Amino acid sequence: MAPPVFDEAFRARLTELMVWRRDVRRFRRDPVPPALVARLLETAALAPSVGNSQPWRFVLVEDAVRRAKVVANFERANAEALGDYSGEQARLYASLKLAGLKEAPVHLAVFCDEATLQGHGLGRRTMPEMLDYSSVMAVYGFWLAARAYGLGAGWVSIFEPEALTHELEVEPDWKLVAYLCVGWPEDEQAEPELQRAGWEHRRDVAEQIIRR
Repeated sequence: MAPPVFDEAFRARLTELMVWRRDVRRFRRDPVPPALVARLLETAALAPSVGNSQPWRFVLVEDAVRRAKVVANFERANAEALGDYSGEQARLYASLKLAGLKEAPVHLAVFCDEATLQGHGLGRRTMPEMLDYSSVMAVYGFWLAARAYGLGAGWVSIFEPEALTHELEVEPDWKLVAYLCVGWPEDEQAEPELQRAGWEHRRDVAEQIIRR
C-alpha cells in the first residue's frame, strides 16, 4: 500500500484542528452515539507507545453511582486546591468552571498499566515513565479525533487519584493518567478558556525554544 500524500491544504486543516482543540467544560446533555465513542477509542489506540507496549487502559464510567463518587472526589480535591490561593487569585479560582462532570454524557478514565509485560521492557529501562507518556499520546489522539467529529473533551486533573482508582474498581497498580469529560460543546472558542478568564495567557513559542 502506497503511503498517503498530505498536501498543504491538509496541513493547514490539521493546524486548524489543533487550534480549535480546546479544553471544554460546558456541554450539552445530548448523548454521544456509542459507535462514535468506540471509533474514537480505536483512533486513540493508534498512538505510538514505547516498545509497542500499548499501556493505556480505557475505562468508560457509565454507572450513575460511580459517577457520583467521581464528582464528590473532584469537589473534595477542588476545595482543597482553593486553599492554596488567597486574595484576588482565590476569588478568580473559585469563579472558574474546571470540570463538566455533571453535564458531559461521556466519562472516560485513562489509566496506564505500569506492570504490563507487553513490549518486554524495551525502551523503558532507564525511563520507565515512557509508559505514562505513551498513555498521554493516546489521550491526545482521542482528543483530536473527538474534535474532528465536533465533540469536545475536557481533561480533569483535580482528583484524589488513589481514591478514584479504588472508586472505579480497577487494578490497584494502574496509574491514573487522565479523566476526560466528553460531549457536544455548548459553545466553541479558539481561545483557551483560562486565557479568556484572565487566569493565564499562552506564551509565545519563541520563549520556549532553547538552543544548545
